[in-house]
Amino acid sequence: MDLNLIKKLVKIVDTSEITDLEVEENGLRIKVAKKIRTYKTFEQPQVILGQSASAAEASVSQIPLDEKSLQPQEQQANLHEVKSPIVGTFYRAPAPDADTYVQVGDTVSAGSVLCIIEAMKLMNEIESDVSGKIIKILVENGKPVEYNQPLFLIQKS
Repeated sequence: MDLNLIKKLVKIVDTSEITDLEVEENGLRIKVAKKIRTYKTFEQPQVILGQSASAAEASVSQIPLDEKSLQPQEQQANLHEVKSPIVGTFYRAPAPDADTYVQVGDTVSAGSVLCIIEAMKLMNEIESDVSGKIIKILVENGKPVEYNQPLFLIQKS
């Protein structure tokens, strides 16, 4: 395969909305993929039942705000979900007899390998896109995962 062709393929993936491109030519296969960063926004739904708007505003304005009630929201805002970029099988270690990449409580930096997702006989290393502490591993080893499924919860540092 020509180096210029590879550069063109990388540019196509980089400038378009596609995330993966795989080309096979004369028995040589190349796959170009890009990492997509997703940001989760939280909205607080407001439900008002059986009150007029002014009565609801009055009852909301009378609720005292203390620091204890804000802590769970602050903690949740400090959590980051690492999601699966592909459909495949989730593995916590590079081999069945090897140690896992990360455990709950481990500190990771951006770019650290967290797991592998096998898709079409290819092992894809999934890296952390933030630095922080692993709070929860959301998938069991060897289980199938879907695109955009949360895999890890990381408390950002």
